[in-house]
Amino acid sequence: MIDILETYDCVVMGGGPAGSTVAALVAEAGLQTLLVERDAFPRPHVGESLMPETYWVFERLGVLETLRKSSYAKKVGVQFVNHTGRESAPFFFRSHDPRASSQTWHVDRAEFDQMLFDNAAAKGATCCDATRVVDVILDGDRAIGVRLKSAAGDTRQIAAQIVVDATGQQTLLASKLGLRTVNPDFRKAAIWGHFRGGYRDEQGGGVKTAILHTAEQKSWFWHIPQSNSVVSVGVVGDSEYLLQGRGAPDQVFAEELENCATLKNWLKDAQPVDSLQVAKEFSYTTSRSAGDGWVLVGDAWGFIDPIYSTGVYFALKSAELAADCVVDALRSGDVSAAVLGRWLPKFTRQTGLLRQLVGAFYSGEFRVGKFIEQYPEHREELVDLLIGRIFDGCQGRIFDDLLPWLEARHSAADEMPS
Repeated sequence: MIDILETYDCVVMGGGPAGSTVAALVAEAGLQTLLVERDAFPRPHVGESLMPETYWVFERLGVLETLRKSSYAKKVGVQFVNHTGRESAPFFFRSHDPRASSQTWHVDRAEFDQMLFDNAAAKGATCCDATRVVDVILDGDRAIGVRLKSAAGDTRQIAAQIVVDATGQQTLLASKLGLRTVNPDFRKAAIWGHFRGGYRDEQGGGVKTAILHTAEQKSWFWHIPQSNSVVSVGVVGDSEYLLQGRGAPDQVFAEELENCATLKNWLKDAQPVDSLQVAKEFSYTTSRSAGDGWVLVGDAWGFIDPIYSTGVYFALKSAELAADCVVDALRSGDVSAAVLGRWLPKFTRQTGLLRQLVGAFYSGEFRVGKFIEQYPEHREELVDLLIGRIFDGCQGRIFDDLLPWLEARHSAADEMPS
């Protein structure tokens, strides 16, 4: 274990995008910061498609130039393919906003997370990977430190004024306090892997994230082109549908691919790069996200769904907002829940707009092209949602028409003779 002090202003648990962002910003403010990650870097991770609005957090972290010089595939838009194989017109981000922030990336998460972890170290944080937090130490309801265990088995206790839980879907502190609640409406599972070769559309100066429905609309695929002719492909559906009584993940993936003619054609010349991975019941919320001496960020705060690639963006943005509150709390000497959670009401309200859009997608009635054709006045706000521009005046007026439209389509479908 590298040289670690006995006491820190802030201990951040989890070295993914959220944890590394908090650690970088708090350390940059001149405060003693410890960042610990249980796995050894580099480590692979799902969530490779970034939303354009991540640009502003990258700018603040000082990593934009590194990203621009990287070999990551440039993401310039999003496209939907419905259950009949009909492709929507691509949503090119620059058509909505010509600024540099309209172009983002499809990243290799092992490299990307390492970059952010190293950036935190460069800004002054003490950064340790292969170091597990085995417990958060509480004095009543207040967090006052952590207990660490190194890969060699050494254990020690670290005192801290503030503990930040950025442990992702492990949700270490949220699990300890019983704060995590699985979303009953989105009990989904995903099976995914990487392939090399196959179809690659680079019209528009880069690649697009594609979202493809299967013919029976019981599942959908993501198709995320990356660098070196690699593409990330995953299938998402109800956990019970995908994982119960259907055999091994490879078999289920192949069966669902047979049910998605467009993607099957795209992958006809592709070869697998790695074995398939499985995740389930990844959509959840936390009933309380800050307390005296502690705060939750990123996936430890909650996760909606992979459909609109919100995961990394919400991790970065929540971390940025929480870091500012951590700095204020430490400088004022007030590490109460009120100060550490000051960012949460607006963040929860605005991310709720994406939660509504996810619900619209899973209604089975949302046809993006048809809706925009009927309500062209909502195209701008829809693209705002797709790029993540939700914290700068986005009101969600699209749902005033979208929700009744979905209900009307559902009612019409019910009335059709069988």
